[in-house]
Amino acid sequence: MRIALFADIHGKILLPFKLVAFYQKLTQKKVDLILQCGDMGAYPDLKNLDKATIRHAENDRDELGFYDDFTKENSEIKTFLDDLNLRMICVRGNHEDHEFLDNLEKNTKNNPLFDTIFPIDIYEKIWVCKSGKIQNFSIKNENITENITFVGIGRIGDRKGRKDGAFIQDYERAEIKKLLKTKKVPDLLISHDKDDTSQRGYGMAEIAEVLENLPFNYHFYGHTGEPFTQTIDTNGITNAIKIKELEFNYSGILPEGCMIILEINENENFEKTFKLEVVPQKITNNFTKHNWKTYIF
Repeated sequence: MRIALFADIHGKILLPFKLVAFYQKLTQKKVDLILQCGDMGAYPDLKNLDKATIRHAENDRDELGFYDDFTKENSEIKTFLDDLNLRMICVRGNHEDHEFLDNLEKNTKNNPLFDTIFPIDIYEKIWVCKSGKIQNFSIKNENITENITFVGIGRIGDRKGRKDGAFIQDYERAEIKKLLKTKKVPDLLISHDKDDTSQRGYGMAEIAEVLENLPFNYHFYGHTGEPFTQTIDTNGITNAIKIKELEFNYSGILPEGCMIILEINENENFEKTFKLEVVPQKITNNFTKHNWKTYIF
């Protein structure tokens, strides 16, 4: 099983799918799932853009990619996504239309089909995790069914009691408390924010508490603006991976560490091994700020 991971796509919703399709064609390695660490830029109504997105969108239409490409059907995009046949499962960031997402989440509250995740786009290719809920994903690989479990924690931390949708909500804190009682630790944690264990003065205390009690194999996150890094969490077990934002630099190319492939192998005894690949820039550099929407491969 292979999972592609991205963070902070800010409206470039189609780009992770294109990068994965190109990676598969170039390497002949199949990807089974995309995970995304928040700041999707999910704004279906341009009247609800936040100030930062308005500012960036003035010079970069890519910021409005969800509105342009995923709220009304485009036959070319639909064909591409159907052929690729992948879901992108995301956590919320702080730059989303949270009223829109709140309504979708509330409408699926009592629906067992959407107990842990819910779709947000017209093609039903983009799904959002409900914070603190354990997710299960499996594929059939020859005679073995491979499974991966993960948890998403969305939005960002708050030390000032703010109610704005960008910040973690009380009902999500309640779900995280339930998560801490789980008997079997999920394999992965994906979040937008980092924990608050450093001296930076920000981060999410709830993430730190989860990592202290549940030693995941990997924790993937974005948001902070820091470079791509791989460290061991303070729990001494979890591999903490800061994914670089999927943003084109001043030269129009994508930065190192913006696309990660996690390969998971599971044997007949249900033992898992993990291999992390930082997709090299010689692959991602094929897509530039000026050609990525029209790139044909």
